[in-house]
Amino acid sequence: MPGDPRQFAASEAPILRGETAGEGPPVVLCHGITATRRYVVHGSRTLERAGHQVVSYDARGHGESDPAPSDSGYGYPEMVGDLEAVVNAEVGEGPFVLAGHSMGSHTAVAYALRHPERLAGLVVVGPIYSGEIPAEALVYWAGLAAALERRGVDGFVDYIYRQQGIEPSWRETVLRFTRERMLLHRHLEAIVAALRQVPRSRPFEAIANLESLDVPTLVVASHDGPDPGHPRAVAELYAETIRGATLTGEAEGESPLAWQGGRLSREIAAFCARPEIVARR
Repeated sequence: MPGDPRQFAASEAPILRGETAGEGPPVVLCHGITATRRYVVHGSRTLERAGHQVVSYDARGHGESDPAPSDSGYGYPEMVGDLEAVVNAEVGEGPFVLAGHSMGSHTAVAYALRHPERLAGLVVVGPIYSGEIPAEALVYWAGLAAALERRGVDGFVDYIYRQQGIEPSWRETVLRFTRERMLLHRHLEAIVAALRQVPRSRPFEAIANLESLDVPTLVVASHDGPDPGHPRAVAELYAETIRGATLTGEAEGESPLAWQGGRLSREIAAFCARPEIVARR
């Protein structure tokens, strides 16, 4: 895992670990479920070189962060609370750009709905939640949790191979980096709990809630062939619903933009340089 992880200053459990690098206008990164802080921009240092302070942390129960305490859990209210603690400790009072992938994108949007005045900009990468929680999705996540609980990382990877419907040309790549990221977690039992709880939690009530967002927003979409778990149609729905949002993504047949750390970082850096973002700092 890159950098020198440290404990972020939070007044209550769980202890979250991450890193802050670079100097300049801050960008805070939130990763997806079963990922770690590395898997937003995949180790790229482009944002730091572009003159930004970059704050990244492992979500509760993920990577090197502590599991949720016994009286808490892995819902979006808890994860937004963790994000608030990280922002207070690492960013302070000034405005910042918030970027998240998958679960992290939902955490970021929920934060934006609660604290729009804090944000200079919002980057939503690969959202999944569309205002509904389909029963078949809950069956998938429950099966994935059971596979990890019973057979560890091997079971987890095998379940994705059998269930996710990845195009054959992309399958080996997806399974390889899935295994790599799973081996970074200290607390697999916490990942099992998160797999059972996060998909049942609503970051906001309905997609119409996004109409009230008045924050410059970049939405990053992927094509469904290599990444069916993050449907392009959902990203397009976010871009259509959030006022003034811009949609970007890779060309058909390319590796998903969400997997290309350097290119994604350049897209975020260019977004941060827009006049409307600069004016909000």
